[in-house]
Amino acid sequence: MSAVIDPKALGKVAVLMGGASAERRISLLSGQGVLDALRAGGVDARPFDPAERDLSELRREGIARCFIALHGRHGEDGTVQGALELLGIPYTGSGVMACSVAMDKVMTKRLWLAEGLQTPRYVRLVSGAQDLQQEREQIAALPGLLGLPLIVKPAHEGSSIGVTKVTDAAQIPAALAEAAKYDAEVLCEEFIDGQEVTCAVLGSGTHARALPVVLIVAPAEGGYDYQNKYFTDTVQYRCPSGLPEALEREIQRMALASYRALGCRGWGRADLMIRARDARPFLLEMNTSPGMTSHSLVPMAARAAGIDYPTLCLRLLASAALDAQASSSSMGRQGH
Repeated sequence: MSAVIDPKALGKVAVLMGGASAERRISLLSGQGVLDALRAGGVDARPFDPAERDLSELRREGIARCFIALHGRHGEDGTVQGALELLGIPYTGSGVMACSVAMDKVMTKRLWLAEGLQTPRYVRLVSGAQDLQQEREQIAALPGLLGLPLIVKPAHEGSSIGVTKVTDAAQIPAALAEAAKYDAEVLCEEFIDGQEVTCAVLGSGTHARALPVVLIVAPAEGGYDYQNKYFTDTVQYRCPSGLPEALEREIQRMALASYRALGCRGWGRADLMIRARDARPFLLEMNTSPGMTSHSLVPMAARAAGIDYPTLCLRLLASAALDAQASSSSMGRQGH
């Protein structure tokens, strides 16, 4: 059994929501859901939009801790986390380094591969980093290196923003141009044909645990894109997943291993593909500030594990920490 959390003991709480990233709209939805749940649970919580107010106001208002419901850049990439470290205000989720690395899809892949974790093959392209002839040669080589179809996406965005599935080599330049609208660094990735799943993790260090796997069944039209993720009811989510038990356990193992490899804490959500031809899971990315909207997957997995939405929000808030606190706490546990 988990310890009973006293909402009053958590002090004044700011739910950071909105922000200036391309995922602002989703962040506002996530933040409102969290805010309503915390207030209903007796927490002294208020909204705070870093795009409209300076973070230094948090200290002046006597904020004791922050629930980060920001997504994407300047919220999920370590920058806000670093500011809160300097202000000395504990916050939910992973620390500066884990957020920074997880937001960079290329660095995440490099780290996972070093840890022996399976992830699709990839090529990194940087706009303007080489002469035009080299760039053309590199682009022409992509189908041979990664096969077709392939995926093109910004290296530092989420929520399927700027992502294109390329089925013909002639589509590659347009796909690169679309991704480059959001990021100078573009990730070209092997397409894994199969089922998409996600697996949330709660906790830190040796205490981290994987939640039940969610199987995502997207429509043929649009697939699991930004619109279908958040604004339609055409995507089906299955939790329990209905996958074979051994495969479910392997996905949970990989999610937990990927989470720990990045140094994540508090919570996170790994996205994976199960290759159809051999049922092998491949890690795609790690979300260190997952969505908390009505369509979001962490609350769904938590419900399947017996944790309702208000309890989930309260638990995450109670786990708020600073990097130094989290490190000393982890060392203390290891020493016992």
